Amino acid sequence: MAEAMKNDESTTGNQSSGDGPPPPPPASQPLSKNAQKKLLKQRRFEEKKVQKKAAMKEQKKIESERKRKEWEEVLSGLSEEERSRLIESRKGVRKERMEKRSEEREKKIQRLAGAKQHGQNIVIDLEFSNLMTPSEINSLVQQIMYCYAINGRCTLPGHLWLTGCNGEMEIQLKRLPGFDKWIIEEDNRPYIEAFQDRKEHLVYLTADAENVLEELDPTKIYIVGGLVDRNRWKGITMKKAKEQGIQTAKLPIGNYLKMSSSQVQLQLIWIG
Repeated sequence: MAEAMKNDESTTGNQSSGDGPPPPPPASQPLSKNAQKKLLKQRRFEEKKVQKKAAMKEQKKIESERKRKEWEEVLSGLSEEERSRLIESRKGVRKERMEKRSEEREKKIQRLAGAKQHGQNIVIDLEFSNLMTPSEINSLVQQIMYCYAINGRCTLPGHLWLTGCNGEMEIQLKRLPGFDKWIIEEDNRPYIEAFQDRKEHLVYLTADAENVLEELDPTKIYIVGGLVDRNRWKGITMKKAKEQGIQTAKLPIGNYLKMSSSQVQLQLIWIG
């Protein structure tokens, strides 16, 4: 009996030292039905996105070819002298347009650079990405792009912050053309950490607040919840602000617009 136990211990010791065959790998657990549905939805979304991009590219190609043929038809009916004048005229118009765009771009950069120093601080809280589907994240990214474009055209733009920018949200934002040149503040930290020394100046804009914001206070830092949820998470921003002990307010949107859907999206556009 003692000899058998000794042999067993010797066998165990040999296996643990690597002389015996390695233990079988743990079986991977199957995905839950909910996880399978999410994965399938993600795949369908990606496929649809690729198809849409390909269709837009093809449409652009067709449109470019149509314009080229029209231009060739116009030139074919002209004399050599008329053709030369028209070509030169077109070159002049194109050059003037490019110079105007360059000038507008430079003015926009100057305005946004000035806003970085003296503009109203506006934070888009991106800590809700785990609560959104891929299509909802994509929708939010498009809204952020729209807000940045509108803000850049304003005479007195605000200074935009993207906080809690991580994961899929960060990936999709960085896919936007020219995003790396945006004049904004991008921070992976939550706003409560990014502004920990200015907490008393934080104001979360939420439709559930009682206080109506009639005028912007330049000393305040206004926060907008970056959440596209089709009303699944009602009251979530108000709850978050209360738990963090920061001020809340709502925009007077209802005084000017009749709404039948979430106010969060409208607040995001209004501030931009």
